[in-house]
Amino acid sequence: MASTQYDGVTSYARATGSDGFARLALKLDAVATGLNGIAYLALATVLDSFFGITTAVQYPVGAFLLLYSLGVLAIGTRKEINRTGLTAVIVANLLWVVLSVVAVISGALSPTGVGAVWIVLQSLTVGGFAALQYVGLKRL
Repeated sequence: MASTQYDGVTSYARATGSDGFARLALKLDAVATGLNGIAYLALATVLDSFFGITTAVQYPVGAFLLLYSLGVLAIGTRKEINRTGLTAVIVANLLWVVLSVVAVISGALSPTGVGAVWIVLQSLTVGGFAALQYVGLKRL
C-alpha cells in the first residue's frame, strides 16, 4: 500500500522535473508576447510614427499576439506539457522569425530605421524562445 501512495508523488516529481525547462520557456514566451500584443493594441497610434508601421497592421498583429500568448500560456501551464503543442509553438515561433526577416528585407511594411531594428530585435527574441523551447522539448 505504501508504494501506491508514493507513485503519485513520484510521477509528479518526474513530470515537473523533466518539463520544468520547457514550462519556463513557454511561460516567458507567453508573458513577453502578451505584453508585446498589449503594447501594439494600446500604443498603436504612438508606435505608428515611431516604427513607421500603420495602425491597420498593428491592431491585428497585437490581437494575434495577445491570443497567441494565451495559447502558449495554456500549453505551459497544463499538468503535463503536450509535446505536439510545444512543437507547434516552436514551429510558429520559427515562422515568425522568417516572416519578420522577409518583412524587413522586402520593405513590405515600410518601417522606419527604428522600426526595422525593432522587427529584427523582436525576431531574435522570438528565435531565442524557440531555441529554449527546443531544448525543453529534448528534455521531455
